[in-house]
Amino acid sequence: GGWRCGRGADGAALRWCITGVLCASFLGLGMSIAVLGPTFPNLAANVRKNVSDIYYIFVGRSLGYLGGSVVGGVLFDCMNASLLLALSMLATTAGLYGIPWCKESLLLTVMMSVIGGSMGILDTGGNVLALNTWGSEAGPHLQALHFSFAAGAFAAPILAKMALRGSESEELPRTEKANQSVLKSVLTASAASTTPALEDHHDEDFLWSYIIIGTYILFISIFFFVLYSKGSSARDKSKASAQKGVLAKYHWPLVGLLFIFFLFYVGAEVTYGSYVFTYAMVFAEMKESEAAALNSVFWGAFAVCRGVAIFAAAFLYPGTMILISLLSSAASSSALAFFAHYRASLWVGTAVYGASMATVFPSGISWIEQYTVVEGKSASLFVVGAALGEMCIPATVGYLQGRFHHIPIVMYAAFVTSLMTVLLFPIMYKLANAPQENDLKEMSDSETRAALLSNSRLTEDEEDEEDEEDVREWNDADFEIIEMNDKLKNSLMDTSRKIHGDSPAEVSLQPHLDDVLGDSPVVAGGSPGRQNGNVDWEKSE
Repeated sequence: GGWRCGRGADGAALRWCITGVLCASFLGLGMSIAVLGPTFPNLAANVRKNVSDIYYIFVGRSLGYLGGSVVGGVLFDCMNASLLLALSMLATTAGLYGIPWCKESLLLTVMMSVIGGSMGILDTGGNVLALNTWGSEAGPHLQALHFSFAAGAFAAPILAKMALRGSESEELPRTEKANQSVLKSVLTASAASTTPALEDHHDEDFLWSYIIIGTYILFISIFFFVLYSKGSSARDKSKASAQKGVLAKYHWPLVGLLFIFFLFYVGAEVTYGSYVFTYAMVFAEMKESEAAALNSVFWGAFAVCRGVAIFAAAFLYPGTMILISLLSSAASSSALAFFAHYRASLWVGTAVYGASMATVFPSGISWIEQYTVVEGKSASLFVVGAALGEMCIPATVGYLQGRFHHIPIVMYAAFVTSLMTVLLFPIMYKLANAPQENDLKEMSDSETRAALLSNSRLTEDEEDEEDEEDVREWNDADFEIIEMNDKLKNSLMDTSRKIHGDSPAEVSLQPHLDDVLGDSPVVAGGSPGRQNGNVDWEKSE
């Protein structure tokens, strides 16, 4: 009870707590995804297989991730978010603790898909919980979430290297070389498939990186349980805000297009990040250290730009941020596809391309939230789109690169995917704003009608015609409200005309009518965010 008394201040504090815990959990998510790269040779040695023979653990994890996103999306609409996240974090912990002890490849794949599933739930749920907690102010918080993810992905390999530091120093270059060729070997199976089995005493060393990350995630899950015990009011508030929101006229087409948009975008990001090292070695003939530096430039620019985006999102509209990202990715991918033989173009293009990739996923989610309600099912579709892109596009590029050795497929893939996203966004923008234009037309129409009310019979005929048009454009509920407004307005006018005679009634009733019309959610244009959307486009033009 005491907690509820100070709910004004406490409510705000609780919302910040939720963001803090979510960011911490996404840091763990990034670490647990990225730790696989550097420890991959050790895992292979652990199950007595070659690196190129256990590529299917990636497939297991990705399928788990997809399953988790879908299941999470359904569960979030009917269960407390904090509780579900706490449970999924516990599952991740169990998986991370179990992985180093797996001596059978089948068991390892099962563990990987368990981790993948719980991460899929976290990824979907984190975005939904941030939207539910902050509503239209979610922009910077979503950017912070995805920045934490990038920071975790950046920290994990360093952590793993420190854990491996204990092993003999001449082994280090070999494991490092293995890290960088892991993705290549996984996706093209063209790398030397004879990674030597590492000696047993490595196991204890690489164990630590999994145990440290697992313990960290276990620690964060406790915070989710605390939030669950406190957070009933936040949940009720989010339920209320979800009901207040209005579904866009083209809700599912919009969600579908954003699904494809994320598929291309995230697929392109992962593909470039995975293959730029190989590209630099093969096509640009760089030394290994130089190629590694180029790879770091890409992910470094990506992480830094996500950090900057937290502050940018506070004063830039999501649509503007997406537009900037799309234009810079189109420019940089063109430079990479056609001028990459110039060293400067390769370095600058890679940095700009990395930076332009950074903000799109969080911006895309805050952008669509302005126009329609994003609940568990929609959010899970976005995460599934991203995960499918992450699976299919790098695999396709790897396959094509294996077939056409002399063509830099990676660069052309970057160019084609950025072209696709540039084409998709205006279509999504048109769809998102379709109902908005009707609302504005309706508002101006009703104002004109109110002004022309002196000739009552004529106006009623016009309204009948217009109502017929409206039936085609509006769905039933909206139409009923408009019809009610029209009837109300006419009856008010008629009665007032009987009582007062013409002109004074118009004057006295005009403000009252506007109030009646203004209160209707349809005429007012849905949510404030949707009007923002319009302003946003004007600004960015």
